[in-house]
Amino acid sequence: MDSLELKGKWNELKGKVKQAYGDLTEDDLKHEEGKDDELYGKLQQKTGKTRDEVITWLKSL
Repeated sequence: MDSLELKGKWNELKGKVKQAYGDLTEDDLKHEEGKDDELYGKLQQKTGKTRDEVITWLKSL
């Protein structure tokens, strides 16, 4: 998932991510331009998935 694709869909995806993982906070899901890797890292830590699994999961939402 490239930066532009993530940025454009993030507000929509954020709600679905929170439904799947209720313990994620707004801070965990904060997306700042140019910090995609940081967001993926936070999601990896909270979900226990690898980076590729996180990206594949987000694409499937």
